[in-house]
Amino acid sequence: MSKTQTKNLKFIDFCAGIGAGRLGLEKNGLSCVGFSEIDKRAEITYRKFFGEDEINHGDLTKIDSKKLPDFEMMIAGFPCQTFSVIGQRKGMGDERGQIIFSLIKIMLAKDLKYFILENVKGLTNHDNGNSLKVILQELEKAGYKVFCEVLNSIDYGVPQMRERIYFVGIREDLVPDDFQFYFPKRQPRADVKDYLIDTKELGFDEKKVAYETFLKYLDNKYNKDRYDIKEILEQDYLVIDTRQSDLRIYHNKVPTLRTGRHGILYVRDGKFRKLSGYESLLLQGFPRELAKKVDGVIDEIHLLKQTGNAMTVNTIEAIARELFKTLEVYEK
Repeated sequence: MSKTQTKNLKFIDFCAGIGAGRLGLEKNGLSCVGFSEIDKRAEITYRKFFGEDEINHGDLTKIDSKKLPDFEMMIAGFPCQTFSVIGQRKGMGDERGQIIFSLIKIMLAKDLKYFILENVKGLTNHDNGNSLKVILQELEKAGYKVFCEVLNSIDYGVPQMRERIYFVGIREDLVPDDFQFYFPKRQPRADVKDYLIDTKELGFDEKKVAYETFLKYLDNKYNKDRYDIKEILEQDYLVIDTRQSDLRIYHNKVPTLRTGRHGILYVRDGKFRKLSGYESLLLQGFPRELAKKVDGVIDEIHLLKQTGNAMTVNTIEAIARELFKTLEVYEK
């Protein structure tokens, strides 16, 4: 598929969150013609990024496909709470787990050419693999050649460990029977110090109550005598994850950003700092100029939650690039 053809492709950003999937496709020259998101706070951030005039089609389970503009591709990070290891794992028994069927309904109604979908790694083994099997069967029944694989964001240009399953679909009449898609190869690792760059006062020191809580945490039965705080503070850009019980330490990488995880600290210039919303956006692949638009505008707690729910821009960009490079070879 030529660059000219790619630029003519339009897509809608479903289960949009704050638009990471959109950015990944736009970096490949595609044009967004609307989005669908029900989280009002996420919508505010989305509009800060992309403009107040963007059209939100709302709850995708209630969308009348006839009222959607013409588009050829779908991007969607469909709800993962029902498949995640940190959720209740109800899967298809939860209405959020059935969002996939609403997406398929739109695919069929608009006769879409392509899609990229994302979900948590936990989907691969939910209900002994039956949930994934049903999703693949339904997508194939809808007339698509489907390829899926678990990728880690840390292998695609950001220093965040984030394993997610990605689905790539191509309408089967567009490619030959022997069509094969291979997910992008791993890229060189990024340096965490290029991402932990916030200059706002988000210190974490002995003057704050939270610091005292941290010291008690280090002295609990799981961590007692395991860590020397002086030695930790001597290691710039050491990343610390304060989990419920045990503390985990990471070198040149950051653990998975999650909606409810706000306990990530790191060392810089001999002091502890909290991971900020701005930095979490960078760790999800948002460019600095875009992240600056919401830095100090959207409350930290909401920005951290939203980035925890987001896709990784770099990973979507790499998948889309590989898809269109492959289609250029195979396209009839």
